[in-house]
Amino acid sequence: MDATELAAFLHSRRDRLRPADVGLAGGPRRRVPGLRREEVAFLANASIDYYIELERGRGVQPSAQMLLALARALRLTGDERDHLFHLAGHPAPPPREPSRETDPSLLALLERLDGTPARIMSDLHQPLAQNRLAAELLGEMDPVGEPSYTSSVVYRWFTDPSARAIYPAEDHERHAQSFVADTRATAARRALAGGDAEAEKMIADLLDRSEVFARLWEARDVAVRRFDRKRLVHPAIGVIELECHHLFTEDGGQRLLWLAPIEGTDAAEQLARLGG
Repeated sequence: MDATELAAFLHSRRDRLRPADVGLAGGPRRRVPGLRREEVAFLANASIDYYIELERGRGVQPSAQMLLALARALRLTGDERDHLFHLAGHPAPPPREPSRETDPSLLALLERLDGTPARIMSDLHQPLAQNRLAAELLGEMDPVGEPSYTSSVVYRWFTDPSARAIYPAEDHERHAQSFVADTRATAARRALAGGDAEAEKMIADLLDRSEVFARLWEARDVAVRRFDRKRLVHPAIGVIELECHHLFTEDGGQRLLWLAPIEGTDAAEQLARLGG
């Protein structure tokens, strides 16, 4: 935590605001160019003494919830909010509303991956885009439904037996554990931004519909899915074993999944036949 720089940053953001900007009456005489300290404290639902200590750089350690309240009170942009979190020694929270637009950087990479199956997904594993080889291997993407979490690969894994059919039955438990641990990490990260209805609804739905999900959720395992090996069963090429890589956007809201052949196996030849 950089208490001195945090104090200076809060002061600078307070100075640029006017009472009218935040719905307060200005009054005829003001000694400061922007908001008063007590006004920021009021807007953030904090004590005046606490906020004064923050601006004096006295080493007060604000919580993530307090930082979000200050960001709202000071009308910070997304970049400014993230900077506030970093100065206070906290990881920046994800956007409050996850984007439905495919990340352009991931999309540019996807368009260059011709020889390997690749798919862009949200942090809840909702498919957003994929290349032709991914469609051949994994199947066409489901259209986003209402609620949109029903298109999630995780949601379908636990609610639709056909979603598990392309994986050998003996691998199902391992994949289920991985999906649940990754979902718990995503839900916690989204909650850091102040709560997320979409993730909460998906989890509640799965707890109601799937005994397997409920059992694994109760274990409270947490692990972001970054790398794995998986076997898939395809009617044209048989069983294929691939490395599964994930590349995340900076905010963690989207990921590029690509499946690479494992050296020493027939996977490269199998993919070539599938792509041909």
